Amino acid sequence: MTDTLVNWTTKLRSNDRMDLSLFVGLIALGLVGVGAIYSATRQALVNAGYPGHYYLERQGIFFIAGVIAMIVVSRIDYRRLDIVATPLYVACLIGLAGVFVVGKSSLGAQRWYSLGFVQIQPSEFTVLAIILAIATFCVRRPEGLSMYDVCRLLVMSAVPLFLIVLQPDLGTSTIIVLVVAAMLVVAGVPPRFMTFLAITGSIGLVAATFLDVLKKYQVDRFVSFLNQNSTNPALAPLIYEVNNAKSAIGSGGIHGAGLFKGLQTVLGYVPEQRTDFIFTAIGEQLGFIGSALIVLLLGFVAFRMFMVGRNAKDTMGRLLCLGIFIFFAFSCFENIGMTMGIMPVTGIPLPLLSYGGSAEIVFFVAGGVVLSVSRRRTN
Repeated sequence: MTDTLVNWTTKLRSNDRMDLSLFVGLIALGLVGVGAIYSATRQALVNAGYPGHYYLERQGIFFIAGVIAMIVVSRIDYRRLDIVATPLYVACLIGLAGVFVVGKSSLGAQRWYSLGFVQIQPSEFTVLAIILAIATFCVRRPEGLSMYDVCRLLVMSAVPLFLIVLQPDLGTSTIIVLVVAAMLVVAGVPPRFMTFLAITGSIGLVAATFLDVLKKYQVDRFVSFLNQNSTNPALAPLIYEVNNAKSAIGSGGIHGAGLFKGLQTVLGYVPEQRTDFIFTAIGEQLGFIGSALIVLLLGFVAFRMFMVGRNAKDTMGRLLCLGIFIFFAFSCFENIGMTMGIMPVTGIPLPLLSYGGSAEIVFFVAGGVVLSVSRRRTN
């Protein structure tokens, strides 16, 4: 009986080669995010007369839900996800269109459904839906993609992209463009065609700027990024926002002011600090050493995603991991970069660290997909 149990356990372990380091890294990021949000918001809530653990409890629930979703997804064979690719894509289109009718507007954008306890942002889920849809589409054409197939993929990506631009959400739009471009390259689209698409997209972006398709505040974000010493009154709020973010990070020094401390964080000088600018609280409270460790952890998770994709046994696994790697890595780079003034300000959250239920669950589910690929590298 004992020998049978040992043999069964050994066989189970040999067939289940989940990337444990990636799993632990994702959990660690989620826990750090819960702690960072609590540390960044407690004193401000107490000063305003609210319970100091308000955001801690909410983010804790998002974290638990995300971990459960990640574990469930990791147990599903990623090759069977093609069954849900089309329904998920259609559901995201309906969700994106619906925000214009019953969605909640905030800070000049209409991106969310308000369900009382939680706000759902469909554009976050759309990135993952597009990754799955493209991977499924490419796998179903083992002979390779024709130019007709590439055009179909571009149209399939352009429809949700257009709806997201209208919200407007330039950050998520940029991620979708990068993800689609990278996946097309890996799928075998010729470089000359990708160059043509890049030139066409650049011309379209310039045309959209001059034709006032982009909102004025979106253009101002890029202008303020390129000229951070401008005295233009119209750019003053954006420059003030970035200057306070850089000041908060810089004031942390080497060791930081300590958890629940820091003048910029406690007094709320940095807007949207628990969401888009959570890294400023980390920088001020944990200093260079703590911030560097968290950046290393983010980099480690991204590296493991890349390596799982590189070692995947089939095209679908490689495409899924590559798309998720780009999604995760660029979100980290853009979010941290904008707090330091080296990237324009957008609404991209810092994966698993920023406050928010939609982003938390999406990144955990994305991690679950990569873990599913890692489980089946040798099966």
